[in-house]
Amino acid sequence: MSIQRFLTGITPSGTPHLGNYVGAIRPSVQASLRADVQNFYFLADYHALIKVDDPARIQRSTMEIAASWLASGLDHERVTFYRQSDIPEIAELTWLLTCVTSKGLLNRAHAYKAAVDQNTAAQQEPDAEISAGLFMYPVLMAADILMFKAHQVPVGRDQVQHIEMARDIAQRFNHLYGEHLTLPQALIEDNVATLPGLDGRKMSKSYDNHIPLFAPRQQLKKLVAGILTDSRAPGEPKETEGSALFQIYQAFASAEETATLRQAYLDGISWADAKQVLFERIDREMAPMRERYTALMAAPDKMEEILRAGAQKARKLATPFTAELRHAVGLRDLRSASASPKAAKTSKAALPGFKQYRESDGKFYFKLQESAGRVLLQSTGFATPQEAAKAIALLREQDALALGQMQETFVLQPGISADDVLLALQQL
Repeated sequence: MSIQRFLTGITPSGTPHLGNYVGAIRPSVQASLRADVQNFYFLADYHALIKVDDPARIQRSTMEIAASWLASGLDHERVTFYRQSDIPEIAELTWLLTCVTSKGLLNRAHAYKAAVDQNTAAQQEPDAEISAGLFMYPVLMAADILMFKAHQVPVGRDQVQHIEMARDIAQRFNHLYGEHLTLPQALIEDNVATLPGLDGRKMSKSYDNHIPLFAPRQQLKKLVAGILTDSRAPGEPKETEGSALFQIYQAFASAEETATLRQAYLDGISWADAKQVLFERIDREMAPMRERYTALMAAPDKMEEILRAGAQKARKLATPFTAELRHAVGLRDLRSASASPKAAKTSKAALPGFKQYRESDGKFYFKLQESAGRVLLQSTGFATPQEAAKAIALLREQDALALGQMQETFVLQPGISADDVLLALQQL
């Protein structure tokens, strides 16, 4: 089984709250423990510049979110944990992708369309106050994903479009310059809880109805006490459906604990007692993390060291891959080969390459062949061209490892050895 790469980022635009923890931080920490996955976690501070014009807020939020991930159990040595702006190759890839991305594709981005619709409704110019950063947001996100050849990106349904756009951009680049970019898949997290806030709406800083993730114990108790409830008196049965208090409790409690509180609702527990139960359950989970978080926030030198070490780890992948992409698009050392178009075309033709095609059985295939036409390996059939492209990308990036792990994906042709294939892959 091949190693899969997962990539997740959080934009540092404010202090994380319980909703961020349940919806993003906790599930990503749990995913990081899988042995068959390489995980990439980053602080999307370039993205923050689109939303926030307060430098101090971005700096503070970057530290708070990094500390939140680490305090919640993320092992920064097990994963690749980095700050987006520490990887200059991401900005360069953004430009390479910009040059192959159609404006029409970006016109269809949900965030841009929503901003245009808002301006239109206010009878303003469609692009009034819309920055080029907001417009180009999908390309930067594509660069985040494609730089590290992520196979899967965990997202909510509202973010699926960005993954689809990253695939479209990657396919266009590959069509022009060869199969360099891995096509990502959206991992839709329907089972991840969305917490209601103090007023019953979705917990959000913009609604000012949130509970800060590592609020001190007394502040946490006060905020929980302020959760909106109905007017049912003690002893009167209460509904769990639509109860923000119950939904928040359910996100932290075990099945048995949840069943106990559900019965207490039926038995007429008072809202004050129910809020005390919720407070104690949240605090039991948060207390040890809160202590680690406080220690991390008091040690900016340590935090910076961790992020810089993560950047070095990430750049060991990003730097050579960017060099490969620069060469692919023609940003080359003039001494490496003749710069004439005819020579370049001849040189490209002399290299081995992958050929993708569809057979009469409706399935998609690929083969690796030398410039002279000799076929080195032949794939089995794939249901979709995306699956075939993914297999090609794995071969390109893993070489010998992929050959050993993908025996059911292709067969070597008679007289062809694994060494022959490896040599051809190195020439691509």
